[in-house]
Amino acid sequence: MSSSLVVPVIDVQSNNFKELWPALVLAFKTSSFIALDTELSGLGARKALLAESIEDRYKAICHAARTRSILSLGLACYRKLDGKTDSTYLTQVYNLTLLCAEEYVIEPQSVQFLVQHGFDFNKQYAQGVPYDKGNDKGGEPQGVTMRTLFVELLRANKPLVLHNGLIDLVFLYQSFYAQLPERLASFTADLSQMFPAGVYDTKYASEYQLRLTASYLEYAYKKCKLDNSRSIDTAQAGPHLFLEFCNYTGRVQSYVDYRPCGDSHAQDGPLNVCVQFSAYGWCPNGSRCPMSHDTDLIIRQDEKSKEDKRKKRKRKRKKKKAAKEEGEEEDEEDDEMPQDKKPHTEDMNEDPEEEDKNVDGKHCAQDGELPSAETPAADPVKEGSDAPQRPDPTSDGKNRKVEAGTHRAGFDAFMTGYIFAFASLNADGSDSWIPECANKLYLSGKSVPLHIAKSSFSKSTKAHVTKMEQVWKGQFPKAEEIV
Repeated sequence: MSSSLVVPVIDVQSNNFKELWPALVLAFKTSSFIALDTELSGLGARKALLAESIEDRYKAICHAARTRSILSLGLACYRKLDGKTDSTYLTQVYNLTLLCAEEYVIEPQSVQFLVQHGFDFNKQYAQGVPYDKGNDKGGEPQGVTMRTLFVELLRANKPLVLHNGLIDLVFLYQSFYAQLPERLASFTADLSQMFPAGVYDTKYASEYQLRLTASYLEYAYKKCKLDNSRSIDTAQAGPHLFLEFCNYTGRVQSYVDYRPCGDSHAQDGPLNVCVQFSAYGWCPNGSRCPMSHDTDLIIRQDEKSKEDKRKKRKRKRKKKKAAKEEGEEEDEEDDEMPQDKKPHTEDMNEDPEEEDKNVDGKHCAQDGELPSAETPAADPVKEGSDAPQRPDPTSDGKNRKVEAGTHRAGFDAFMTGYIFAFASLNADGSDSWIPECANKLYLSGKSVPLHIAKSSFSKSTKAHVTKMEQVWKGQFPKAEEIV
């Protein structure tokens, strides 16, 4: 894969939401799965988010969702292409800037974090797509709104993929669907009916399926990308992951933000990386930290450490074998950490701000000739090609320059989808994805996930039952009927 690869992210705002609506809905309908990410105005008391009781955690997240807001929503639609020898996906990425129409709390830490990563609050208040939280309101417009877009997401009936997704799901429910249930069991029962194709959490998959050393989003994405690139370069047996992107032309070019997505160029040798950031993807000192926060360097160091441990075990086995052959008894030594124990895995006393998804809100949002209603894309550009026809994102002209950093909802959704597609490479058939990870949400500090299922003891809320009837019986206008 070429280090010059960039990912086109389409910025959606109030001034182009209606124009981009047909492409968004078509992307939902034609996708194989949809990855999603949110950026929030805050989360409230961090200690409550990691309460021992999962029911208490849920209540804390519900309080945050009712008092805070979604500032930005990222959607990445991955469509598996037929007739390819490897797993090839046509990928369309959208970044929606949102503006809650009600009063909401915004935390200073969240503002600082988002501004550092390029979030434009002036643009949000001037051009954010408006939405109202809670239950549907009488007389609410049924045209091009976030609420009807969420209905289209449900109607598409595709697997939904998130990273550390419990918080995202609670905020989505409260913001675009209905008033949150008081009990966690009712919430998970509702989710199982809302997303019958399954919900997948790539943080859970990173820990328990891929068994990565660390599982925060950027680490998991870059490790999967690096492993996939190596397997392609060495022509190893088995499927590989390839991506294709739309070659956007005309007016839509002005909405596209090209995000850098290069391969790792980290150097070998001693590395002074930040231990806190290495483990959790977050550091209390932020940009003032004197140690390296370079994820590529962290991955190389982890790989070197793992290789050193492997060599040490090998030498130890040889030493024991030689001692046994000579009839000598060797003093027992403490074994180093077993290979399947991940040194960065969070424990029960983890910092509640360990994960970029649980910290200062989430990330950022910014701002044609559209793909027609008949086809989602034209002239797809394949990952790894030089793609001379792709507009140069660093050139002057209509195309926005590549911004420093990759933290924003749209790109985070893209990374989430990439991890899921990579983890699904060895699944049996395109519909199985990762069966052992289906409907399991990662829970910090817990050895078991949260299962999304309806039990005999759970009761759905009246608002949910009513909404489901509207979704599946067509009481909302169909996408093609919306003008």
